[in-house]
Amino acid sequence: MITFVICLVLLVVAYFTYGRYLEKVCKIDSKASVPSQTLFDGVDYVPMPRWRTFLIQLLNIAGTGPIFGAILGACYGPVAFLWITVGGIFMGAMHDYLSGVMLVRNDGLSITELVARYLGKGAGAFMRVFSVILLLLVGVVFVVSPADILSTKFDVISKNWWLAIIIAYYFIATLLPVDKLIGKIYPLFGIALVLMAIGLLGVLIFGDYTIPTMTLENLHVNKANLPLVPTLFITIACGAISGFHATQSPLMARCVNNESECRMVFYGAMISESIIALIWAAIAMAFFYEDGGVSAVMAGHTPAWAVNEISNTTLGLVGGILAILGVVAAPITSGDTAFRSARLIIADVFHIEQRTKWKRLAICIPLFAAGITLTFVDFDVVWRYFAWTNQALATVVLWCIVIYLNLNKRNIWVALPPAVFMTYICSSFVFVSNQFIGLGATPLAYILGGIVTIILSGAMCYKLHKDKKQL
Repeated sequence: MITFVICLVLLVVAYFTYGRYLEKVCKIDSKASVPSQTLFDGVDYVPMPRWRTFLIQLLNIAGTGPIFGAILGACYGPVAFLWITVGGIFMGAMHDYLSGVMLVRNDGLSITELVARYLGKGAGAFMRVFSVILLLLVGVVFVVSPADILSTKFDVISKNWWLAIIIAYYFIATLLPVDKLIGKIYPLFGIALVLMAIGLLGVLIFGDYTIPTMTLENLHVNKANLPLVPTLFITIACGAISGFHATQSPLMARCVNNESECRMVFYGAMISESIIALIWAAIAMAFFYEDGGVSAVMAGHTPAWAVNEISNTTLGLVGGILAILGVVAAPITSGDTAFRSARLIIADVFHIEQRTKWKRLAICIPLFAAGITLTFVDFDVVWRYFAWTNQALATVVLWCIVIYLNLNKRNIWVALPPAVFMTYICSSFVFVSNQFIGLGATPLAYILGGIVTIILSGAMCYKLHKDKKQL
């Protein structure tokens, strides 16, 4: 319990300390013009109150990530607390905040266009394809998983019909102006997500549950095939750092009223997500403590089952309702914005204005055709490759942040170590995991990951040096 409380306090304190320091690094100017003012179009560029943009951003980046990922991460034991806390403060929230500020200062463009601007046209072209694929995978993951749950709970409607209903909703939400549907209902779901976490926090503090003692040991039952490094850092993404967030941030970067709102909207939303992930990891460890631990129990169940079991048992009827919101509404509200972000990326690439309805429709139809096709692919395959792709995207964005800070003569050290670290995590995973080369947790796999990291980091440092000479 002590470790959990310390981590919780550190996350809260970080918002008021490290978050404020990052504001100084960025030299925030509350009087500077923002995209919602200069590019207002009534569709995507629409000013909204800060509390609303915060809740929408939280729901956009959350989905089931801080819930499912945290439960799966809890299989490794209390060491998951450290990754959620350190990663959330110094990597995830920093990543979300600095990329968010960059987006606000670059007309709210899609993250792919920022990568092209700061890392070069080649990297930008790669990112455009990479990001659209990731967003399609996210959209499909968040179509199939809620459809599975709904068809189980409400079996009068088949899974295929639930798929059709969810996809139809996604299509409408992707087309409509951001303030018409997303701006109105997302804050309500965001509040529900927060209330569920607060309820579980109360259970942890006042209930008769035991959180395992802190240890750095890998407690996963399959630890031979799932080593802490790099698997834990891929498993817990949304609670620590996630590239998906950078694809979502342009939505609210086009809606903030001034730069000073960015700390709450971007850094604050990520810290909130880390707190939610910390709570879910803790409640999973405590709830299944007497059953042999999370890893033993989850060997025969899904995260959705765990959420339902924990919520119904600890929070009763209200918990059951909140569980539905957590495992159904949350992923749906991330899925529709994934498709919306994909539309914006394509529009930005081809310079297609989005005020006109038929132009939005022209992008949406082929986009959803591809998404519907992917729903027929094995869900487990889609999810596995989504996880690594997500962290690889975060790594690219971190390097983009490093270049941006260097060009603007700011402190690059807030982003450089995280960029190198995540480069190693993604590189070593390729050699360790059976999803790719599959060498396992062998010295050779880690050495090869290190060689790739040195090569990539060396290339980026050369660019830093070259850019600095031209300043």
